Amino acid sequence: MNGWGVWLTVVACGVVTLLIRAAFIVMPPGVQLPRWAANALMFVGAAVLPALVVPAVLFQDLAPGQGVNTLRVVAALLAMVVAVLTKNVFATLGTGMAALWILKWMIAP
Repeated sequence: MNGWGVWLTVVACGVVTLLIRAAFIVMPPGVQLPRWAANALMFVGAAVLPALVVPAVLFQDLAPGQGVNTLRVVAALLAMVVAVLTKNVFATLGTGMAALWILKWMIAP
């Protein structure tokens, strides 16, 4: 793809994103989304959450080329087990944070 194709793609993605976000603001109050759009929006949260969490768990606080953050991976796995067992958001967050703090405290020089 040449340089113009890349810029055209970037601009098109920006326009589509702007239209999607603006649609909920400028749409008249009585207008309902089509069924296919409402069904597609049900999966947005499930798609966005891993896209935000996985890079933060694997690569945050690392120098380039350093691999993955093992302490964060262990804390995330513990939090995931608590999430599956309890289905409690606060217990999951508390377990993940406490595990990360304890692991950092134990490993820190």
